[in-house]
Amino acid sequence: MSTARGERGRPGTDGENGGSLGSLPLLLRERIWNGSDFTGVNISLAIATWAFLVGGSTALLVGFQQGIAAMVIGNAIGLGFMILASVVASQRYGVEQYTILRPVFGLVGVGILVFTVILITEMGWSSLLAIMVGRAVTQVSNSTFGTDFGPESLMVTFFALVAIAVSWWILSRGPVTIGRFNKFIAPGLIVVTVFLMIFLVLNTSWDALLTAAPLAPFEDDRLNFALAVEFNAGVGVSWYPVMGSLARLTKTPRAALWPSYGGLLGATLIAQIVGMAAALTLGDSDPTVWMLPFGGPLLGAFILLFIAFANITSTSSIVYSTVLAIRQASGNLLTRVRWAWLCAAFFVLPAILAFFPGFMYLRFMTFVTLSGAFLAPMCGAIIADYFVLRRQRVELEHLYRHRSDSAYHFSTGINWAGLGAVAAGAVFYLVIYNPVTLTTLPVFSYITASLPSAIVGAVVYYVLARVLYVRRGIGGYAPAAAKVGESA
Repeated sequence: MSTARGERGRPGTDGENGGSLGSLPLLLRERIWNGSDFTGVNISLAIATWAFLVGGSTALLVGFQQGIAAMVIGNAIGLGFMILASVVASQRYGVEQYTILRPVFGLVGVGILVFTVILITEMGWSSLLAIMVGRAVTQVSNSTFGTDFGPESLMVTFFALVAIAVSWWILSRGPVTIGRFNKFIAPGLIVVTVFLMIFLVLNTSWDALLTAAPLAPFEDDRLNFALAVEFNAGVGVSWYPVMGSLARLTKTPRAALWPSYGGLLGATLIAQIVGMAAALTLGDSDPTVWMLPFGGPLLGAFILLFIAFANITSTSSIVYSTVLAIRQASGNLLTRVRWAWLCAAFFVLPAILAFFPGFMYLRFMTFVTLSGAFLAPMCGAIIADYFVLRRQRVELEHLYRHRSDSAYHFSTGINWAGLGAVAAGAVFYLVIYNPVTLTTLPVFSYITASLPSAIVGAVVYYVLARVLYVRRGIGGYAPAAAKVGESA
């Protein structure tokens, strides 16, 4: 990965050829972000129109006070185990997060997850963010120039495609360019969000806000609150596909851990609370609809366009990690494909989905929670592997060795304990809560689904790994840990 020109400039790095022993010193030298830099990256990720949409979607289920509680609890839980699973190991060893997953799932197992769960999740988020840009721009056009573009018009698709093109351009320049954009996007987003909060307080009756009814609740209040908590937990864990690969570019563990949790949690909650309050008072959960009348024709238009542009920088950061994962998981198949072309290939499906702007938009809550059904047990398995079985010790050299030369080699290239844990946790999740049909078991109202499914994933991984591999000396669990401990 060249710090100046994305992935094109320097052969032999982890991002360029899938990793080699000679690339390891380069990985350690290419840490480019301090704590403030990474805080800016996380704030620009967290505060975009999707964050306001999360708040508005929460308002569908619960009122203001319960909504704040649901967002705090859900995000805190989801972010908590997501960061443990993604940020800690990648930052410590300076390794792309899907490379350091090879001991957990096996080389082939990582590829299976990347080309299914991760790829579908991140393509979905990319299409959603682009469509929100399209809807924001058309709303401003309707207000300013008197046009009449509907929420599913061709112009929404056009501007979504423009957003995808700009995201590709930023992404093709590499992480330094992403960081430069975030340096002015993040402070601007803070100012905009604080202004929206002040404007909300000054122009909204506090009593009216506290007594405002949810927009579309179910009859069971306990179920509504549990669904709101679970939805926000899904939002928290949905950061998993990107955070490790971004955190590895930080200079110190402190610069990675606290900006990850504090930046994402604080910024997300502020934006979500504003979105929820506006939805409850104006009666619409869509920020591209309420932001114009909320802020006025001129200021509202400026704010909406600025936040829409933040969607583009969010997309660039998200896709950066995902494209690295695709390259890593493909073995030698994509090593010679230019970084810019690989990024362009990723955007093909999001561009196609942009022609159906209502598809992802109307299924936002379903998409988030369904993604969490698989990401939560993934995080649980990773935590059990790294913190419990390996005790935070990994041999970098063996991550890049092939087959039996590696301590992390598994027959068929799959660590069946890892995939089994993901499957078991996902089944558990979908049994107690089905995001598609919205059917739940009574226990869901008390324990929700993400955290229990992460615990199930961790327990299943621990048991299967000990039975299948640890006792037989396979997978480098105890031996690898001991060697690294001695060398440290």
